[in-house]
Amino acid sequence: MKLFSPLYRRAMVWSRHPHAPWYLGGLSFAESSFFPVPPDVMLAPMALANPPRWWFLALLTTLASVAGGLFGYLIGYFAIDAILPWLQESRYWPAYETAVAWFGKWGFWAIFVAGFSPIPYKVFTIAAGALSMALLPFTLASLIGRGLRFFLVAGLMAWGGARMEDALHRYIDRLGWATVAIVVLGGLWYGMQ
Repeated sequence: MKLFSPLYRRAMVWSRHPHAPWYLGGLSFAESSFFPVPPDVMLAPMALANPPRWWFLALLTTLASVAGGLFGYLIGYFAIDAILPWLQESRYWPAYETAVAWFGKWGFWAIFVAGFSPIPYKVFTIAAGALSMALLPFTLASLIGRGLRFFLVAGLMAWGGARMEDALHRYIDRLGWATVAIVVLGGLWYGMQ
């Protein structure tokens, strides 16, 4: 079933849109504080569609993401009591509890790991504010972690260029279904723990 090929073609068309950098910046900001879709899904095709601009796109994504992280920090700092009931009922509650525990042990490194990895960074930004983490280490860890991630994604896509675009186009359905299978298996495994 070719579900992912049309989505991939649409993403490549959108990635070449003149306003695409604005959308990328908005998505990067929102994802760091409240939105569930990571900016990698826009950054990768944009870097692939325009390899000479990969540095700019990675920098834009990093700066907008850190700004969104600071907004998440403010949410945690000023509004944790208001959002805590919702958070406890959401699927993010276990991640929030993990974030709180990690801050007690690792502080700066917890934000760095959350910024670089697929762990929900937004939960860590809110937890950092709720626990009043020092703002300078929070910002530095976010810049380094998010920067490494987004420069790596954009750089790899730009390096692959047209060859990568062709290969992805050929194998996107297999990769898409494999990703779905991994997520489902991961969810099942996590549920059994």
